[in-house]
Amino acid sequence: MEKASKRVTVYLQPEYHQALRIKAAETEYSVSELVNEAVQNALREDALDLEAFETRADEPSIAFEKVLQKLRKDGKL
Repeated sequence: MEKASKRVTVYLQPEYHQALRIKAAETEYSVSELVNEAVQNALREDALDLEAFETRADEPSIAFEKVLQKLRKDGKL
């Protein structure tokens, strides 16, 4: 069983709102479905990023300044 949707107010730039309305009219999806899909994709990407951070947590970190120093020393900057 699908959970009931929650109503929210979202303020969009006029051109984004127009693009969403046109896309909804040209597809079988509603504006709400398009926004839900975009939010789901953004959250999925965040989850993948967090997973990558956890996977690499034990890797040694290198300060950006050290990387720049090495690039300069090697004549690459």
